[in-house]
Amino acid sequence: MSASTNARRSLTLADAGREFWRHPTPWLFLVALTGAVIARVAVGDWRLGDALVPFAIAAAFPFLEWTIHVVVLHWRPRRIGRFTVDPMLARKHREHHMAPRDVDLVFIPLQSAIGAVASAVAIALLLFPRTGMGLTFLVVMLTCGLLYEWCHYLVHTDYKPKTAAYRVIWRDHRLHHFKNEHYWFGVTTPGTADRVLRTYPDAASVPTSPTARNLHGTDAESPAAVKR
Repeated sequence: MSASTNARRSLTLADAGREFWRHPTPWLFLVALTGAVIARVAVGDWRLGDALVPFAIAAAFPFLEWTIHVVVLHWRPRRIGRFTVDPMLARKHREHHMAPRDVDLVFIPLQSAIGAVASAVAIALLLFPRTGMGLTFLVVMLTCGLLYEWCHYLVHTDYKPKTAAYRVIWRDHRLHHFKNEHYWFGVTTPGTADRVLRTYPDAASVPTSPTARNLHGTDAESPAAVKR
């Protein structure tokens, strides 16, 4: 057995964490989250509605995660007249399926992450009846974003599950990548929206997809990949 194989198999959570913080997106979420927490404490005005926000987000987040994964990340390129509609997130996700061990492709692209943070800030400040409640929303959503990045990154490392909860996340996301890309769309919330939306089958009943590593069955950058 090679030394590199031994190193991969002995990956610790601390090792994984050191690599995680070498990438910019986690820092973006952490800095934004720190600023949101400071702002929330400074504003004060704590009310019962603030306590309800985390529960509302917890109920909605699995379906948001599922929708983004299915509609945005698994978007099939489409040609409209002379133009091809193929968002960057979809292109990067196809690359991620092709090379699931490429750490740089695991993280949300930085410019998309910046856009997501900016959108969350705008929603928090413009769409809530109180600034304090909006900032509570922002704190919770940024926490979800940071946890998403960590969970998704960790699944794609050689760190092995040691808790029941993480074992489910690890199993389901690897089934999505290596068994069949049409199921198991939850990443941090496996089996939640998937069960409701019928994309959580018994793995033994699902055939291995020939396109799990090559979404849509064609080369990610080939003109043939474009749906006419």
